[in-house]
Amino acid sequence: MRLVIARCSVDYIGRLTAHLPVATRLLMVKADGSVSVHADDRAYKPLNWMSPPCRIEEAPGVWRVVNKAGEELRITLEEVFQDTSYELGLDPGLRKDGVEAHLQELLAAMPGVLGDGFTLVRREYPTAIGPVDLLCRDAAGVAVAVEVKRRGEIDGVEQLTRYLDLLGRDPLLAPVAGIFAAQEIKPQARVLAEDRGIRCVVLDYDALRGVVRDELTLF
Repeated sequence: MRLVIARCSVDYIGRLTAHLPVATRLLMVKADGSVSVHADDRAYKPLNWMSPPCRIEEAPGVWRVVNKAGEELRITLEEVFQDTSYELGLDPGLRKDGVEAHLQELLAAMPGVLGDGFTLVRREYPTAIGPVDLLCRDAAGVAVAVEVKRRGEIDGVEQLTRYLDLLGRDPLLAPVAGIFAAQEIKPQARVLAEDRGIRCVVLDYDALRGVVRDELTLF
């Protein structure tokens, strides 16, 4: 990553033309070859940029950034205040909070969230059409198949219905109840689930993680 703070003007020459008059800006050159021009506002969005693949031709006072289509980002430098390079290394990528795998892991550790006396039999319980997220037993010893989603929609209910049909044929498990658990359950999915005898559970992800919210609530 190369960061250059400079007083410069910028011209884009290609299918369209654009001009940025002289001002102090941040020029960012990434390892993939991309070049972007930033002002001290607009959050992450650059004023102008050139996506890779492209090449940078540097001459005194001028950068020419040219892509394979021949379009050019020409940066005319009047004064350079800082020119610094950093080796950032490989990035592991974004890990989204509250994904299904993490919800499943939290519920496996705390099956009582699903009902009093619930115990875990197994995560990813195998069936002929794929694994059920959780197989539990309730306080009465009845087998319960649990499908976990971030957003509960009709497709998830249909998926759980197929699992219940297969598991119900196993004499060691039958009868098998179903729970559709999600952070948000769409109204249509709830209606379908309840029509099929499947119980819906809305999950509070922060509560499962033990996160205490700071904001005040009326109730």
